[in-house]
Amino acid sequence: MTSALIPEDLNGQRQSASASVTLNVLTMNMHMGFGFLNKRFILPELRDAVRSVSADIVFLQEVHGEHQDHAQNVKNWPTTSQYEFLADSMWKDFAYGRNAVYPHGHHGNALLSKYPILRHENLDISIHGTEERGLLHCVLDVPHFGELHAVCVHLGLKEVHRQQQLKLLADLVGRLPADAPVIVAGDFNDWRQKADDVLNPAGLREVFVESFGAPAKSFPARFPLLRLDRIYVRNAHIRSPRVMSNRPWSHLSDHAPLAVEVTL
Repeated sequence: MTSALIPEDLNGQRQSASASVTLNVLTMNMHMGFGFLNKRFILPELRDAVRSVSADIVFLQEVHGEHQDHAQNVKNWPTTSQYEFLADSMWKDFAYGRNAVYPHGHHGNALLSKYPILRHENLDISIHGTEERGLLHCVLDVPHFGELHAVCVHLGLKEVHRQQQLKLLADLVGRLPADAPVIVAGDFNDWRQKADDVLNPAGLREVFVESFGAPAKSFPARFPLLRLDRIYVRNAHIRSPRVMSNRPWSHLSDHAPLAVEVTL
């Protein structure tokens, strides 16, 4: 993959660029490509909706990498992985973190990017072998700026598990360079709104809390009541966070997507 040209010092190390860059960010739990209550396969419609947002970076949770039974029995099942099908020609780079593996396939988190992904790793944060979960950490090369860290998150359903997983996320962010811009987004399942207690000390700010005083209501998508999904930033400015709860989004998953503009 080619990278944007960033100045180097005498030791060949990349210097940070000072240009300001604004990115459109979208996060969504896509429910394996099935609509509310799993009644209808809607991946082609979901691709059209995601493309209409023109997001620069898309954070996806519950993405099938492979499902042999669905490939044989579900009409219009793609011949590629779901994340490759969604990326198509609009997002030239993508990364996938496999979390749950079963006899007929696997699923996990994915990130679609209009910018080169320099490297990525998937951190297994499953607790005691239940509810396979992961943190997909990607390093992006943003032209005229430099490196951006993006972490796609899907946390467990139990509070005791989430607290341990949040600590692992805070530890990951804490290991990054102090001046590095970071975007963390995904399905936190944090209906008790405890995540900030762990993540704020790591320098992360939740974009809806910063703008409106509380996380976004994102579940269930048709009548959002619970505040499960999040977008956090560090060393970045945000503008216009919004919940995509109208049609067609309300019928494309059980979670409403979240979107925000992020300026580095």
